[in-house]
Formats: sequence, structure tokens, C-alpha cells
Amino acid sequence: MTKKKLNTYTSEFKESAIKLALDSDETIPQIAKNLGVNPNTLYTWVHNASKSKGNNRVAKKENQDDEIKHLKKQVHRLTQEPRLSHKKLA
Repeated sequence: MTKKKLNTYTSEFKESAIKLALDSDETIPQIAKNLGVNPNTLYTWVHNASKSKGNNRVAKKENQDDEIKHLKKQVHRLTQEPRLSHKKLA
């Protein structure tokens, strides 16, 4: 069995990725894909940056991403529900 090589990133790369995640209109998974980083890794970097700096922008971005995820699930659920009949009940 082969061991997977762990990627190491410079602090400059991490800082740039965090800044991009916070300033961009794209989602973190989209940004991570463009950077060639695992989305969970980028989420971790953003989360750790918010804890270490008490950065409100980081928390806001995380909340927005969570809300988007929730709304997408809700839209999916609602589009899968059978349509209610508009007939009058007599």
C-alpha cells in the first residue's frame, strides 16, 4: 500500500487563499478547486484565521456559505415534492 504525500503550502499561499475566499463572490469549494486545494483544507484555513484574529469577515463568509448550503438543500427538497393541486376542495 502506498502512502499519500501530504501537500505543504507556504504561509503566503495560505494567506492569499484566505483573502481570496473572503473577498470573492465565489464559494469556498469553487476557490479551492481553482487553487488545487482540498475544499476542507481551505475551510480549515479560513476557520483558523477567524479564531486567531477574531476576524468578523471570516465569520460572515462562513455563515454565508452555511446559509447557501442550507438554501440549496431546501430548494432541492422543495423541487422534489409533488405539486399540490390547485383544485377547490368542496
